[in-house]
Amino acid sequence: MTVYEGTFTHTESLRFAIVIGRFNDLIVNKLLEGCQDCLKRHGVDINPHGNQVDFYWVPGSFEIPLVARQAALSHRYDAVICLGAVIRGQTPHFDFVAGEVAKGIAAAAFQTGVPVIFGVVTTDTMQQALERAGIKSNLGWNYAMSALEMGTLMRQVKGLGAHSYGQLASGSAAQVLSGEANLAIAPDVSSDQIPS
Repeated sequence: MTVYEGTFTHTESLRFAIVIGRFNDLIVNKLLEGCQDCLKRHGVDINPHGNQVDFYWVPGSFEIPLVARQAALSHRYDAVICLGAVIRGQTPHFDFVAGEVAKGIAAAAFQTGVPVIFGVVTTDTMQQALERAGIKSNLGWNYAMSALEMGTLMRQVKGLGAHSYGQLASGSAAQVLSGEANLAIAPDVSSDQIPS
């Protein structure tokens, strides 16, 4: 049996998109610094004018999934890192935003076959957010590590067979989501076979 794992070396050819929500910029800028520090220390050229990392700034966390999906669909990146912060307030707004962002980021990865890293801090208080953005540790570093690992792992997986993530995203992903491949997951069942 073969074991496939991502690595943190040989990063010179990896390409990343970082999608950053501006809202709660005090937290988000710290997460971005941690993310960039990790990538740089692992041999990635983080210069915005270089050819390894592109930065996409969006108004807030809610807008991250749309841009992350478009970046992944471009087939230019080995991984997309999403950075944002959603902090609970006095209204249920937090619940709607946090839930939709999480679902959207997961869907972007699933639909495109490109690793899309969930780097959106969701906390009850500003203090908790600050702790996660550098006071105790900087989760931006962890998100970059996930991107490095998944990017290198997917390069290995991509070489395994006919269904590379580039091929899935370019045409058969829609079939996988809506057609033939679903038969392998759950065969069609007529309504009289479903227990009531």
